[in-house]
Amino acid sequence: MSFMSIEKIVEQALQDGYLTPVMEAEVGRICDNASELSIEEYMALDKLMGSLLTGEVVAVPRKQFINVMEELVLTEAIARVAEIEATSDRSLDVGDIAAYALNRLPPLYATTEEGAQFQRQKARADLQELIAQQVSEAITRNLDRPNDDRTPVVAKTTGNEVLRQVSSLLQSYAPNFEQKGN
Repeated sequence: MSFMSIEKIVEQALQDGYLTPVMEAEVGRICDNASELSIEEYMALDKLMGSLLTGEVVAVPRKQFINVMEELVLTEAIARVAEIEATSDRSLDVGDIAAYALNRLPPLYATTEEGAQFQRQKARADLQELIAQQVSEAITRNLDRPNDDRTPVVAKTTGNEVLRQVSSLLQSYAPNFEQKGN
């Protein structure tokens, strides 16, 4: 999906009937990085907005499920990082630590609160030691790595804000643009 044009993304969304979070993020990236959008890009965004409004294209919500392992790893990582930062002059990146540990642990997905509670209990009983071990390893690696100039992943807004975003993009990039009917 990386580096597709707005027109190609809109064409794909119209063909599939869905605008995925990846497609939405790519449109946002293009708009954020462009000094000026072309008429074709404005028209594609206008077409996308119209199809979102009519339901011809549906914006796929970012998450219809949760990975309980994320919250368990974050809880462990935050507690450990707080201990280290309180007793030293080191500063650690909780996101880096959590991502490293999560890549080495099994996911525990749930779609309901009952399912999430089941996964939490299962993880506390069977995986707590492994979680702590992976977070420790992640902290060790984080402490050993020099600070670098990596670009962090920025969290995007969720599901139904797509219409608002496309609308505000159109208004800010093309305040006087109106598509003429044929």
